[in-house]
Amino acid sequence: MYAIMGITGQIGGVVARTLLAAKQPVRAIVRDAIKGQAWSDRGCEVALATIEDRASLATAFREAEGVFVLVPPSFDPLPEFPEAQAIGETLRSALVEANPERVVYLSTIGAQAKESNLLTQHTIIEKAISGLPIPVTFLRPAWFMENSSWDVAPAIQQGVIPSFLQPLDRPVPMVATADIGKVAAGLLQVAWNGRRVIELEGPHRVTPNEIAATFAKLLDRPVRMEAVPRMSWEALFKSQGMKNPIPRIRMLDGFNEGWIDFERGEVGSQKGNVALETVLKGLIARGH
Repeated sequence: MYAIMGITGQIGGVVARTLLAAKQPVRAIVRDAIKGQAWSDRGCEVALATIEDRASLATAFREAEGVFVLVPPSFDPLPEFPEAQAIGETLRSALVEANPERVVYLSTIGAQAKESNLLTQHTIIEKAISGLPIPVTFLRPAWFMENSSWDVAPAIQQGVIPSFLQPLDRPVPMVATADIGKVAAGLLQVAWNGRRVIELEGPHRVTPNEIAATFAKLLDRPVRMEAVPRMSWEALFKSQGMKNPIPRIRMLDGFNEGWIDFERGEVGSQKGNVALETVLKGLIARGH
């Protein structure tokens, strides 16, 4: 039995569907029984649990051959990341109690970075569960290609996409969520010992200008990127309702300055198969 968190989202859904296609038993971990019904209809066992509740998590993880851990994203964390600290402790306790055969934790590129930034939340959680007497893989994917869902409307309506990734010709490691889910499902089904890190990106690194050019091709209209001035970010993010925008700003700085990258660089990362054009075509079709 493979226990899957985040199953109602993009990545967790791919993990589950890939396992089901391989005729593997799946336990869907959901917060809401209604959302679990669709997975029950697919033949999955359903477990109700929340990331805040150790007891429910331990029950959901118990007797699992493999557990896929995906924590809800927090884009506006409190200073010092108390939310991540609490999640790390809850996860650690639940995994110790349940003692599954192995764990795949969905982390992020740059989890090893020393500079504090939005992704430091995963650094904290990795540290909390890295010492478990259970085989753990930290799957560290690149920037999600699906982040371009925010670019669809401006590409269609104005032909100009605001970019926080800059300079606009700088290649950024990116990956499709479909590739992440398929790789995670494969990792769950293979035994290993101890702690390991798998870094994952797409077929090639992508510049903001390439994103604009791909939109232009798919929409058959001119589309260009426009860099959002760094000095305007804090006021802009606060105007959008963020209370603590500094971690997000520092994450963007990390990509732009190059200190958020893979430990082993581009040469040491595993490569996915899904191209940027495939992802953008899907986002446009869904109206994102």
